Order: sequence, then structure tokens, then C-alpha cells
Amino acid sequence: MLTRSRFAKWIPLLVILVLVTATAAFARIGGGESFDSGNSSSDSGGDAGWIIDILVWLCIEHPQVGIPLTIMVIIGYVIWKKMNDGDSSTRKAIDKAEAERRTSVSATAVDGWVNALKAKDANFDLMKFFDRTRREFLELQDAWFKRNLEPVRKYLSDATFQRLVTQMKLMELMGVRDAIADARVLDLQIIGLEQNESFDTIHIRVTASLCDDDAPSNFTDEQALALARKKKPEQFVEVWTFVRKPGVVTKVEGDVSQGKCPNCGADFAGGAANTCEFCGAIVNSGTYDWVLAEITQGSQFQPHAMVPDGFAKLRQSDPSLTTEALEDRASLLFWKWVESQVYSDSSRLAKVAAAPFVAEVQGGIEHLQKQGKVKFFVECAVGGVNTQQLTQANGKDIAAVEIKWSAKIGIGPKGTKPPQLPSQPQRYVMLLERASGAKSSADNGMATNRCPQCGAPLTDNGQPTCEYCGTVLNSGERDWVIQDFGGWEWWKSKGGQPATAAAAPVARPSSAKMGNAARVPDKEERERLIFLMAAMAMADGVVDQKERQLLKMASDRWSVPWANVELALNAPANTMFNKLIVKGSSEAESFMRELVNVALADGKIDSREKKMLEAAAAHVGLQGRLGEFLK
Repeated sequence: MLTRSRFAKWIPLLVILVLVTATAAFARIGGGESFDSGNSSSDSGGDAGWIIDILVWLCIEHPQVGIPLTIMVIIGYVIWKKMNDGDSSTRKAIDKAEAERRTSVSATAVDGWVNALKAKDANFDLMKFFDRTRREFLELQDAWFKRNLEPVRKYLSDATFQRLVTQMKLMELMGVRDAIADARVLDLQIIGLEQNESFDTIHIRVTASLCDDDAPSNFTDEQALALARKKKPEQFVEVWTFVRKPGVVTKVEGDVSQGKCPNCGADFAGGAANTCEFCGAIVNSGTYDWVLAEITQGSQFQPHAMVPDGFAKLRQSDPSLTTEALEDRASLLFWKWVESQVYSDSSRLAKVAAAPFVAEVQGGIEHLQKQGKVKFFVECAVGGVNTQQLTQANGKDIAAVEIKWSAKIGIGPKGTKPPQLPSQPQRYVMLLERASGAKSSADNGMATNRCPQCGAPLTDNGQPTCEYCGTVLNSGERDWVIQDFGGWEWWKSKGGQPATAAAAPVARPSSAKMGNAARVPDKEERERLIFLMAAMAMADGVVDQKERQLLKMASDRWSVPWANVELALNAPANTMFNKLIVKGSSEAESFMRELVNVALADGKIDSREKKMLEAAAAHVGLQGRLGEFLK
């Protein structure tokens, strides 16, 4: 029999377990805000149901223990909730302020952008474009809530559609769904315009509100709606980026958002092929109408154009090459790579990655399967995709595309909840390759998940060929495929050259850079570097008190929450990064230079910073060489 004295010792543990497993909503379409919320150490998407079952059982079978314990748990949870709500509200306020700073523009700038658009398209009407954006926003929220994105596929570039589909699948694997209610668009504002010979790109700031929560995946729409309506409306800011070929004239009678083919005007209901049955136009290519190419959280919007090294040279032989389509393709392939990991199925890459890369992914999957484990990507989100470099070698065109992303990455038995981890900012570079002389498809545009031979949409049937025309797709003969994928330091160690700021002015809000600010990494990059330092320290064994103090100093100075660093230090092995830096390598040298850049933010390195850098150098096998990186 379970006596009061025997059970008493479990009371503190149960209270802690209830608090740890309390859930925090990370809804909103696509989960994109989780990239903003890297400061949060809460374990979103958890499930405290089993603890509730224990408490109910105790209240029935042992009320003298169960009732007092339940009261204690409720009081403890209320206290914990109030404490964490304060943290959450502060983070949200900071994110809101950052979003406003990044997306504020002048009336003069807006007038200039509208005039520039009307000079090429006399039918362009900003108010009507806002009406269209509002309509698409609400339709997209509804489709996301109902877990069926097909009705809005016609509005989205292939990469944006793939992103949302994958994020929805990740939530399903965690046993949750988004509960959304009362979505409203509060304000719309054009905050940027870029025009080149390939595309016109409009950035629209969307200020909106909705009630949201996480619901169990088996909740019906009615149950999820009722749950969401118990929450207070939350206001947020997103930037929606639309892309269209230059020279396209706005249709007065209707567009794709009004159920019309943007090319011939026939009725268009949508469908997986996104092709008009009358004229054959690919409606989401950006060739005939605006297509939604990106959704960015306001606090992550990057208003600076970059010029990738080698772009002008390669474009001489491929006039249809655009960074917009290239980055859409890279984003598409990133989400397919994530899917292959979480489903332990490398065949999902069969059509879009070179055979050696697929084999490498399969090797990692099999290694985990032998241990009875899988990899988890919780709250996975992308913060930015930027082309860094284009080169040619050995008969191949090679594109280096930087992908900033974040996730709670865990490894554990299949079907179990992953361990509590911080959301880890990651900075990777995807190397894409294709045969030199290959030409980009002007017709496909932003429809980047299509056969380059026949234009048919690609499927996930696990075969490296097009199921319609039989063209081999993973050879890179006609289109970009993944050749390799690794961390920022890994790429720089291979001779990668980061893109530079555009020399010519672009139609985006500007931000002056002064002194050392130009070389100081952003919040996510600083957090990534600290996590990497922690991971390298853990790889050598126990992290002693001195090392913890140095990491705490870096966390304070770099504005990285120490709670997240502690989670990283307590994380199970092999959950922080896919690959650690090889000691003594050129990759390690690149890592040290990145650390020095941050330490030099104030123009000097004091004694404590020097000790931290010395410890980091020792962990990456560069003892005694710190002086080289300080020059």
C-alpha cells in the first residue's frame, strides 16, 4: 500500500515534472516565430497528460495524499506561469520593438516605390494590392488551421509551400496542431522594393493579431477552435515578400487570388500541378503574377542586399539565372533535407541531391537506427537564405547558399519525446551544383520543384528520375542539386568568400553602420558561437567551474540568455550540432576568427575575454596560436 510517508518523498519531484512539462504555444503559421524565440528555454509542445492521470488516480484512490498534492501542484504551476509570463512578455516586447525598427520606412520612400512600380505597370494600385495581401493572409491562416494547404498552393512559391508542409508534419510528429481563432489584419505597409531585370520584389509589413494555442493533434477543428478562443489575441508583425517578373501588367478584371489564371484569365481552381488547364501557364512561377516567396518574422527582416561573388560572370552564360529562384530552390531542398532526417528516409532527397550526399545522409540514419534512435527537429524555422558565392570547377557550376535556421535538435528512441533543449541558432551553407552550361528555366521562375525537362511537378516517390518523362534529376545536368551541406566555418575553411553589401543603392530601408558594428554578428550568430563553444567543451569531458564562469561571462556580454547555455551544457551527447569542428583544422581557425570578431566589438580584448579565447583555442586544438587571430 502507498503510505503518506512513502509517497511524500515524491511530491517535490512530481511538482517539478509538472512545471517542466507545462506547454507554451508556438503557433502562428509555419512556426516561423520560433526562430525569433531562441531566447526561450521552455519546452514547447510538451504533454503533461500522464502526470494529470497520476494526480487523478491519487485523488480517487488516496485522497489524503492526492488532494493536497494536487493543490500544491496547482499553486506551484500558477507561480511558475506568472514568472515565465513575465519573461515571455519581455521577449515579445523586445521582438516587437525590433520588428518596428527593422520595418519602419518614410512616406517619401513609399511614394518612390509606388511610382517606380506604376512606371512599369500603370494598373498597379497599392490599395488593391493590400486588399489582395489581406485576403491571402486570411486564407492562409484558415488553410494552416485546417491542415490542408492545397487551396492556397497557387499563391506560394514551391519552397514556401514545402516549408509549410514540412513544418506541419513536424508538429504532427510531436502530436500537436495549431489552434487558431479570430485572425485579423490590423495594418499593411510596403517597406521595400527591389527591381532588376529578372524580378520585381515587394516587401509588405503585415501587422496582425490572432488567438492561438497548441492543441493535441487528435483534436477536431471545433475542439481546436474552442481552445484557441480561450486565449487572448496576440499581435505580431511579419514581412511578406512577393516576387513577379518585370513587365507584367496587373490584371484589372482579376488575378490568381480571385480564382483566375493570371495568363489567360480562365477560371483556375488550383491543384498540385499549379498549371492552367487551358493555356498551360504555371501560376506560381512569378512569370504572370505576384507569388509569395517568403514569410519573415518582423524582428528577423534583413534590409540589406548582398552581391554574391561570381554571380555576374555566371549570368553571362545563363541570362535567366536569378538569386531569387536560386535561393527558393535552396530553401526547398533544405526542407526536404529536414524531412529526410525526421522520417529516417533519405529517398526523399533522391530527385534533388547528388548520390554521394544521399548516401551520406542514409549512413547517418542507419547509424542511429542501429541504436534504436531517431533525430528530432522541434520548432524548426528558417531565418534567412542568402546566396554567398558562385564558382565554376571541374565542369560544374557551384553555388554556395547560406541558410540561417534554428531548431531544438534531439536524438532519442522513436516515438518518445525528445529531451528538453534550447532552440539552437544554426548557420549552414548548402553547396549546390549543376553542369556548366546548364540554363535556368525562365518559364518555371519561382516554381523550383519541377522537372527541368518537361516542367512536371516533382513527387516524393524515392526515385532519381522524373516519373513523367524519365529524365535523370540527381545528376545536376539540368538543375541545381545538393552536393554538400555543412556549417559556416566548414564552408569558409574550404575557401568560401562571403557576399558583400551591394555597392549600388537598393530600395530598402537603410541602417547606418558605425565603427565596429559592421563586424559584430547578430543575436542568433552570437548565440550559435556560444553554443558551439559549449559543445566543444563538453566533447572533452566534464566542463569545470572555470570554463562555466568564462561561458557565463560571454553570455552576459553577448546578450545570450544563460538559461539557454546551461541547457546546452546539460544536453545529451550528440544533440547540439550535427558535426563538431575538427581540431587543428582550417575550420577551427575560421571559428576562432569569428569569436575574436565578437570579442572586439568594443575595440579591445580584456583579460577575461582573453582567457575565454585561450580556452576556446585549446578546445579546437589551436593552443598557443591565439596571437595569430588577434592581429
